[in-house]
Amino acid sequence: MKKFLIAAAVVSLAACSTTSPDVVQRGDAQRLSQVQDATVLSVRSVVVDGSQSGIGGVAGGVVGAVAGSSVGGRREGQIVGVLGAVAGAVIGNAIERNSTQEEALEILVQLRNGERRSVVQAKGTEVLNPGEAVILVTTGGKTRVTRAPVITGTKG
Repeated sequence: MKKFLIAAAVVSLAACSTTSPDVVQRGDAQRLSQVQDATVLSVRSVVVDGSQSGIGGVAGGVVGAVAGSSVGGRREGQIVGVLGAVAGAVIGNAIERNSTQEEALEILVQLRNGERRSVVQAKGTEVLNPGEAVILVTTGGKTRVTRAPVITGTKG
């Protein structure tokens, strides 16, 4: 039972992973990022497929085996335990995959030099529309798109 609780906790933590532009990973804090100016060409909704680390299957298999082994006598319990483990593993994998899916956006942008890029990121608090000025912030090989800051005149 203790193993099941540990596995369930790890599955819960895995579900917290995100590609949100509003969340900066701890390892990306205080790192210099490359910034590029761009213009939004299009934005469309997509779904980032969920992950299957195997932890969901293991947790489901343990629960299924424990539940199944308590059915009937010794021999029946063993058979039902094995079937419960298999069914639990399949269900656990499906739960993990579904719980780690994420609503996202595919943002097609055009850089100032005319090149086009596509970035997929989770839906954030900003709503980006075609024609808007944005910046691409790249840190550690990961890029996020955010509205470009408004630059006001400076006094000199």
